[in-house]
Amino acid sequence: MSIVVTGSIAFDHIMDFPGYFKDHILPEKVHMLSVSFLVESMKKQHGGAGANVAYNLALMGERPLLLGAVGDDFGEYREFLETTGVDTSAILVVPGEFTASAFITTDRDDNQITGFYPGAMRRAGELSLDDLDGDISLVVITPDDPSAMSRYPGECRRRGVQYVFCPGQQTVSLTPEQLVDGVTGAKCVVGNDYEMELIADKTGHTVDGLLELAEIVVTTLGDRGSRIATADGTTAVDIVAQAQVADPTGAGDAYLAGIAWGIARGASPRDFGRIAALTASHAILEYGTQAHSYTPSELAEECVARFGEDLLGRA
Repeated sequence: MSIVVTGSIAFDHIMDFPGYFKDHILPEKVHMLSVSFLVESMKKQHGGAGANVAYNLALMGERPLLLGAVGDDFGEYREFLETTGVDTSAILVVPGEFTASAFITTDRDDNQITGFYPGAMRRAGELSLDDLDGDISLVVITPDDPSAMSRYPGECRRRGVQYVFCPGQQTVSLTPEQLVDGVTGAKCVVGNDYEMELIADKTGHTVDGLLELAEIVVTTLGDRGSRIATADGTTAVDIVAQAQVADPTGAGDAYLAGIAWGIARGASPRDFGRIAALTASHAILEYGTQAHSYTPSELAEECVARFGEDLLGRA
């Protein structure tokens, strides 16, 4: 065992509405809203932050252990992850429950209406790192049930295991105390610029304040790249541009996988930032969060082509 990834495992149901939501919602009638949208397509895809990060780590040649809770309907998804190289042996299967599912409808203006059913994810708090055997080099804590997310940082500190804390979409749900506890002692804290502003608003800690609690703070900035802050200063990392973008969904999880991979190997902020930018660039090439693919050797060769050096040690 080396890298453990904790977080959500879910099915994403992606639907496209060929019109505009605004044409079917009357502002003066929102107090009694009742609308139905006839969608023209639907795709059921593998998703969930934890599973996405683990999938990307597997593409890089790791065999990460995924820790999360799923329902009876997880069978085919498990086979897919195992075939990719993810260790699913520690996943909790909740009898009589569904795996977490997101139902996302997008209109022609890219507005979205989403319904999320947590399902078995609500039982994730029953899982513990203390139940895992073997050595752990790094734990990646991604969005999950808040009871699980608030449990793992303390377990990492007690075991002396370095961890990456990425509260993501659950930044809203976690209390200020839970956020501060998650950051305290973390090897790295990762969030986009909105999430970092939200953390500052809820806890009073800006990036400089977070660096008093954690070793590294990474702020992602979309197409403007990312900033990696340490006590020694801030490193700016550009994106790796691709000729086409099929779907930006999942790029953040792929980026996080690159950060985790580099930190687990003691890479410098510049180097693991570049690796993360490269892994994120692959996620946007296909529609879906686990549709892209490459071999470790192919990624290493591209690393040399993009940056002039083999940051992965495989080319």
